Amino acid sequence: MNIRESTEQWEEAYLSPYASLSKNTRGRERMEDSCDIRTAYQRDRDRIIHCKAFRRLKHKTQVFLAPEGDHYRTRLTHTLEVSQIARTIAKSLRMNEDLTEAIALGHDLGHTPFGHSGEAVLDRICSEGFEHYKQSVRVVEFLEKDGMGLNLTWEVRDGILNHRTSGRPSTLEGGIVRLSDKIAYINHDIDDAIRAKMFVEEDLPERFTGILGHSVRERLNNLIHDIIGNSFEKQEIIMSPHMEEAMQGLRTWMFNNVYKNEIPKAEEGKAQQLIEMLFRYYMDNPDKLPEEYRNFMEKQGVSKERAVCDYIAGMSDSYSIVKFEALFVPKAWKAI
Repeated sequence: MNIRESTEQWEEAYLSPYASLSKNTRGRERMEDSCDIRTAYQRDRDRIIHCKAFRRLKHKTQVFLAPEGDHYRTRLTHTLEVSQIARTIAKSLRMNEDLTEAIALGHDLGHTPFGHSGEAVLDRICSEGFEHYKQSVRVVEFLEKDGMGLNLTWEVRDGILNHRTSGRPSTLEGGIVRLSDKIAYINHDIDDAIRAKMFVEEDLPERFTGILGHSVRERLNNLIHDIIGNSFEKQEIIMSPHMEEAMQGLRTWMFNNVYKNEIPKAEEGKAQQLIEMLFRYYMDNPDKLPEEYRNFMEKQGVSKERAVCDYIAGMSDSYSIVKFEALFVPKAWKAI
């Protein structure tokens, strides 16, 4: 018996009867020999961590566009916080922690530069539409490794696709990530907004904080405990009704007072104009796309619009600015 088989045996003996066992995965699109050390989901986690799209998350906006200061969240730090919360819940419920971690680490790989602002403009100008959760799946199924994708298991791809609010993951591990994503961004966005002096903790509505807690630490602790307490030994991942209602209420308050506030939105118009100009340029000049994207069109039948979206969506904030300046900002003339 090798190490992977020993781990699979441990999962079967220890994990909840409702957990997703590695040995029971629905598999990959392309058959592969099993690893002698890692389970299928451990292998998926490692592939995500080592892929290019994951590294680019460190330079992609979470909420605040180009903030001054080292302590504001990026899309990468958000991803790591989601992973930590989700793993805590999964371990406590005896779910498959490796599957949970893989879904969490991959859930935002398809996000555009400049956060949801970038997503919104691409969805508006591309006739085929653009949604980051679908793009995240496209990254792992196709875009990585020059059109080969990461060949992840079905369960990880399902969890990534269904992490959004309206999603319905097929595994309980996916359900854990779906809730952990919201818990993470609501609370760390509050922390960032307080850091930006948009409001103080006491400005948050008492009708929500009286239930959830009066600090980021309290809210995280209470929400995580609530999910574990209400989901333990059950075939569903749920919160108590009053906690869920309070979390949704605070989320709505955040949309009205933070996500639509002039401070994080101050540069949004410029960012969206930048993305739109890049999109128009590459639509008019597809020959200027990097070779891999031209190959997608010429050899794999990808439409021009989709290839342009793929390229722009993969950019970091800083890289998109560099490309914009190179294409549209005149350079100073120097005499020889």
